Amino acid sequence: MQKNSKIYVAGHRGMVGSAIVRELQHKGYNNLVVRTHAELDLTRQTDVEAFFAAEKPEYVFLAAAKVGGIAANSAALADFMYQNMALEMNVIHAAWQNGVKKLEFLGSSCIYPRLAPQPMPESCLLTSALEPTNEAYALAKISGLKYCEYLNRQYGTDYISVMPTNLYGPNDNYHPEHSHVLPAMIRRFHEAKIANAESVTCWGDGSALREFLYVDDLAELCVFLMNKYSGNETVNAGTGKELTIRELAETVAKVVGYEGKILWDASRPNGTPRKLLDVSKATALGWTYKTELEDGIRLAYQDFLQHGDSNRV
Repeated sequence: MQKNSKIYVAGHRGMVGSAIVRELQHKGYNNLVVRTHAELDLTRQTDVEAFFAAEKPEYVFLAAAKVGGIAANSAALADFMYQNMALEMNVIHAAWQNGVKKLEFLGSSCIYPRLAPQPMPESCLLTSALEPTNEAYALAKISGLKYCEYLNRQYGTDYISVMPTNLYGPNDNYHPEHSHVLPAMIRRFHEAKIANAESVTCWGDGSALREFLYVDDLAELCVFLMNKYSGNETVNAGTGKELTIRELAETVAKVVGYEGKILWDASRPNGTPRKLLDVSKATALGWTYKTELEDGIRLAYQDFLQHGDSNRV
């Protein structure tokens, strides 16, 4: 990409999209195109086609998605599948129709099988069954990844995909029911601290293992890959480190300053037992993460405090 290349960031108001915009601006890219959902509904094919025909972006970062944690995914399987598949197909197809030079599709580590080998290499995709609680979202993301691959194979496009592990950081979603585990804990422990609550109850038994990547580190990788990588196989984005959900809760409580008891509701689902990405491919390409988890949680908590209710829904 040149500094004046026309770059469209889809989903620029979300956590990932806003981080990509920050990274592009930091690197000196000065011709960014963005649209809010009110300005452009990516699930409407004719609107997306008209946008691409009028704007003719040269590069596209596809970070737009309907996202949520276990509760949200389980409660709205059809919505997660339809909305994600519709917007992905519309954007990728319109990009191809309008001669976009390169597109980068942002997926999720939930595309990999529930009982995949650990750490999970890119090659384990579609080798066994998915995690049922987010199967609909995973199928949509797999479809987007595969459509990029098939366009490359059939038409010679240069479309790539990136599969991040669990993300957190500025502009996260802190909704009490629809957020992912780390931002949900930040909100819950903060509210418990303010209320002087004796205890906080977390879902599951705390044994599940998870990996977390600070979103600005992901954004750096996304821009790096747009300039340095071409290929049909996706690239995993993570730290290569994991901890239990129990350890995560203790770390979040420490950062927030909550000193009460942490209880566990084992009747609630744990989700996938373990989700650690094999990041050797990204490392071999020349990228490694920079932000350690406790430091990142501290930055995320500061963002939570500064932005009030603006990014909690």
